[in-house]
Amino acid sequence: MIRLVGYFFGIGTALALLVAAGIGVFVGNLAKDLPDYEVLSKYEPPVTTRVHASDGALMSEFARQRRLYLPIQAVPDRVKAAFLSAEDKNFYTHPGIDVAGLFRAVVNNIQTGARQGASTITQQVAKNFLLTKDQTYERKIKEAILSFRIEQAFPKDRILELYLNEIFFGLNAYGVAGAALTYFDKSVNELTVSESAYLAALPKGPANYHPFRHTDRAVERRNWVIDQMVENGYVSREEGDKAKSEPLGVKPRRTGTYLFAGEYFTEEVRREIISRYGENALYEGGLSVRTTIDPKMQLIARKAMQNGLLKYDTLRGYRGPVARIEMGADWGVPLGEVKALADVPEWRLAVVLESSDAGLSIGLQPKREISGALSAERETATVAAEDMSFAMRHIVDGKRVKADSPAEVLKAGDVVYVEKKEGAAYQLRQIPSVSGGLVAMDPHTGRVLAMVGGFSFAQSEFNRATQAMRQPGSSFKPIVYAAALDNGYTPASVIMDGPITIKSGNTTWTPKNYDSKSAGPSTLRAGIERSRNLMTVRLAHDMGMKIVAEYAERFGVYDHLAPYLPMALGSGETTVMRMVSAYSVMANGGRQIKPSLIDRIQDRYGKTVYKHDERGCEGCVAQEWTNQVEPELVDNADQVLDPMTAYQITSMMEGVVLRGTATTLLELNRPVAGKTGTTNDEKDAWFIGFTPNLVVGLYIGFDQPQTLGKGTTGGGLAAPIFKEFMAEALKDTPPVNFQVPEGMTLIAINRKTGMRAEEGEPGTIMEAFKPGTGPADSYWVIGMDAGGEMGETISPSANRAIQSGGGGLY
Repeated sequence: MIRLVGYFFGIGTALALLVAAGIGVFVGNLAKDLPDYEVLSKYEPPVTTRVHASDGALMSEFARQRRLYLPIQAVPDRVKAAFLSAEDKNFYTHPGIDVAGLFRAVVNNIQTGARQGASTITQQVAKNFLLTKDQTYERKIKEAILSFRIEQAFPKDRILELYLNEIFFGLNAYGVAGAALTYFDKSVNELTVSESAYLAALPKGPANYHPFRHTDRAVERRNWVIDQMVENGYVSREEGDKAKSEPLGVKPRRTGTYLFAGEYFTEEVRREIISRYGENALYEGGLSVRTTIDPKMQLIARKAMQNGLLKYDTLRGYRGPVARIEMGADWGVPLGEVKALADVPEWRLAVVLESSDAGLSIGLQPKREISGALSAERETATVAAEDMSFAMRHIVDGKRVKADSPAEVLKAGDVVYVEKKEGAAYQLRQIPSVSGGLVAMDPHTGRVLAMVGGFSFAQSEFNRATQAMRQPGSSFKPIVYAAALDNGYTPASVIMDGPITIKSGNTTWTPKNYDSKSAGPSTLRAGIERSRNLMTVRLAHDMGMKIVAEYAERFGVYDHLAPYLPMALGSGETTVMRMVSAYSVMANGGRQIKPSLIDRIQDRYGKTVYKHDERGCEGCVAQEWTNQVEPELVDNADQVLDPMTAYQITSMMEGVVLRGTATTLLELNRPVAGKTGTTNDEKDAWFIGFTPNLVVGLYIGFDQPQTLGKGTTGGGLAAPIFKEFMAEALKDTPPVNFQVPEGMTLIAINRKTGMRAEEGEPGTIMEAFKPGTGPADSYWVIGMDAGGEMGETISPSANRAIQSGGGGLY
């Protein structure tokens, strides 16, 4: 019997050894093919890129995975406690796997056939970083081997840091810092016990514990985590009970642009970063971008531009409702499906419930709950007839007709925009059909301080400040006159303002002044102030269009300008950004600038990878203060215009405000220089102006060019928008005079003849002259000997541009 027992014992031992050897070989083979866990030391997950305004305010975030990497030292203890209680309470004591938990999972698997998770945090790190998510025993064995190795290679805190920054929480949030922002719009330091417990509950199955779709299930799971925190001694029973009594309190962080009115600016920055570094750097690189935008100035620019567009549009009548809906038992549901302008919060969509001679009875679009569901509350209001007076002239079948009652304009079921007035009353609004772009820039650095690309980014993402190619019209003339002043002419040079005809083969072009009149011999200053086309054409012809083209390209208005005379009147297309940059050259004393929307870009580690300010400062690296001379920034920008020329053309453009086409700006009560511009058939209205430290330019026109209306000018339409912007943007700053460069001489001249004025002579003006120049000793008129005809070679495209308007650009 003993011999038989020994026999079976020997066989059992041999079999056990064989099984052990087989398992050893199997595990050994698996171990050979394991990925290198050393890659964890070089972990660089996709991180959110954040864009900030010049004052540090967050503008926008860009990410495929909404993640902010957080060192373990920055994670509060209560947040760690929540995750340890939910996922691995023995984390700091086990060697990589929890043997007791693993045994329970195996027993449950054998008894029920259901696979129960028993992975430690270390195992989850191994799975998430190095393995697939296949639910097989082979993967679990690999996971266990890697866990042992990871535990030997990294400290516990580093493993927990990897876990907390990698896991997925739902709603496209990755990592605990990203989840805190996404679910509660808070930093991890602000999370309560209840909120920490809910986040710790999510990695088990984010979709299963969705805060709105599965609220009860989410609360149950959160409360279980809180109980575990109490059981493990992380919080007291009283704290746990209080936390369990609280609602989930989820407040999803909104996506998109966080800075109001900054949508066009943000989108332009996004495109620039992609152009520089590619999409992966933007959406995964964790860049920190500091932009040039001034949030306060941006709000002022938006308001001024919108006011100008609305003023023009309302004078042209009402074009009808936004949409029509079926009026059922609950009008709020179909009205809630109509998309409103998200970036015009002053306006609300409303449905007309009833219309009468007295006005409209309206139902306001219901607001959305945090969950996204439509609110059950229904709000009604009224629009008085006087608050929709502009709509009494409305468009019917393409024709503008006059209505006698609001009931003739709108019917029940019509969806319209309304804006609340003081009190409970509302006024009717409509999205302007006309649009435009505006740029405000620091002329000394090229920093773009504000930019408006249209009435609403939600309506149209096309940026009219940087993408719209438009004819600048007479706002281009200062480039022509600056070229002349830089090449021997003076502000007192006299040019013939008289009829002129340009012949090209069998084609003739006869430009006209805006008023179709001629003033006879006039000074260059008068030509700018009164925006005389005939004088500009003669000046460009006398000087040579090649010089004009050279200066236009030097100033950055065009990359290449065809040297044809019509181009001197601004018939070549360019952008608002380029025109404002060109005027900045004149405002800053002739130095070339590079317009920039970005001050600085840093990578995920804080290293500066781009800086707009290229000025040198050798003395700025001193280790200590030893009474040395203060360092100076060296401006290495190219001088593209004589500083004296820059002052002369600035002084002439001051005259545009004092006596010319922009006298409305006198109300600003400060030195301002600028130029109006109106194109053929009044299709675009421009104004670009500046003070010594701020340049602002804008245009207004239809996206599909058409006339703005007979008599519309840059001075009447664009200049008031500039005035509104400047009045608010500069209201707390003292007036600053334009500085006369050293060496220039101020001489009194006759404003009409350009000759030196006698003491007490009427009609005189102080004019600035460069050294060695002055008023002419004898009266001479440029263009007098050319008569009224000039030969000029004109390209077919230029010929089409000038013929289409029939009268030149103004």
